[in-house]
Amino acid sequence: MTLIAPARKNWPVLALLASAAMLAGAHAFQAAGYSPCSLCLRQREVYWGAIGIAVGGIVLLRFWNNPYLPRAVAALLGAAFLAGAGVAIYHAGVEWKFWPGPESCSAVGDFSGDLEAALSRRIVAVPCDEAAWRDPVTSLSMAGWNAIISVALAAFSFFAAALPVDRPQRD
Repeated sequence: MTLIAPARKNWPVLALLASAAMLAGAHAFQAAGYSPCSLCLRQREVYWGAIGIAVGGIVLLRFWNNPYLPRAVAALLGAAFLAGAGVAIYHAGVEWKFWPGPESCSAVGDFSGDLEAALSRRIVAVPCDEAAWRDPVTSLSMAGWNAIISVALAAFSFFAAALPVDRPQRD
C-alpha cells in the first residue's frame, strides 16, 4: 500500500500530462494538414477541461491536507475523461455511419468580417462523417483511438478514486 497513496496523490499530475499529450498530438495532426471538424474540436475541449481540473486539484492538494481530496479530484477527472470517451465514441460512430452527425459538420460556415468578401467565396465546414486519417493496422480513426485512450484514462481515474483513504495514524 506504500505506492498507492503517492500514485493517487500524483494522479492529477499524470492526468495533466496525458491531457497535454493528447492535445499536442491533435495539434500535430492539424499542423500536418489534417483539418479538424467540429466534433474533433469538441474532443479537445474535454482535455482542456481535464487540464483545468488537474491544475485545480494540484493546487488544492498542495495547500489543503484532506485525506478525501485526492479521491474527489480523481473522481472529477474520471468524469471528465468519461465525457470525453462519450464524445469520441459518438464521433467514431458518425465516421462509421452508425448514426448521423450534427448539422454543423456539413453546413456552410458562419459569416465574420466583410460582407462582400463573404459573399464572393464559399466557406465549407470540415465534414465529421469522413475520417481524416485511419490507422492502417486497425482502421481506427483519431476519434476511435481517442475513445480508447479516454476510456483508459477514466478507468485509471476511477481506480484512483476507489482506493482506500489513507487516514493519519494516531498514537
